[in-house]
Amino acid sequence: MSRLHDMGGRIGDGAVNPADDTPYTQDWQGRALALTMATEELGTWSIDSSRHAGERLIPHDYMNFSYFEKWLASLADLLVARGLVSEAELRRGAAAGVSGLADRMLKPGDVGAMAASGAPSERSLKAPARFANGERVRTRRPARNILVDQGHTRLPSYAAGCVGEVVNCHGAHVLPDSNAHDLGEAAEPLYSVRFAARELWGRAENPDDAVTLDLWESYLEPEAGA
Repeated sequence: MSRLHDMGGRIGDGAVNPADDTPYTQDWQGRALALTMATEELGTWSIDSSRHAGERLIPHDYMNFSYFEKWLASLADLLVARGLVSEAELRRGAAAGVSGLADRMLKPGDVGAMAASGAPSERSLKAPARFANGERVRTRRPARNILVDQGHTRLPSYAAGCVGEVVNCHGAHVLPDSNAHDLGEAAEPLYSVRFAARELWGRAENPDDAVTLDLWESYLEPEAGA
């Protein structure tokens, strides 16, 4: 995995120029969102698997596709990989027959409730959290998945090996590093960790700036033990 998606702190990508508040500039973009929601309701993959599919796009495509083109490309890859459609059906633009998952089809009247409920990732905490508010911790280095080679992780490269302060524990949440690869939810404590900008970037534009990241317990170790 190239980790081209892991863009924080990278030099050479140009300025960020936010667009206006129009959610979709073309009709197909709204349909891309609808397709994504409808297929997620089938229950054949998790949001973590979906994110990892986007990360696995070939570098040329990832760098040149627009936001919603990335969504569609990663969705197509997932549909084929999970056996929901074939490459021939995608090229043809029509199914070869009735899907065995037709009974799980997302109906228009259910969309509002689905969107409102989301996909909560909080689970019961089976053991006490290792770190307390105010404790200083260091993130794992390198920022990689230790369960699956080149697998999905939510620890950004720019924060690897950096020291921050725990400011909150959110209870136990599904571990993306495991869940993205169908290895189980493996829930563990999730912390908000505050990093001084100078710790992340070396020289900060404003020395008082800080970045707060939500990081799983296995991403962290005590500062003194690093």
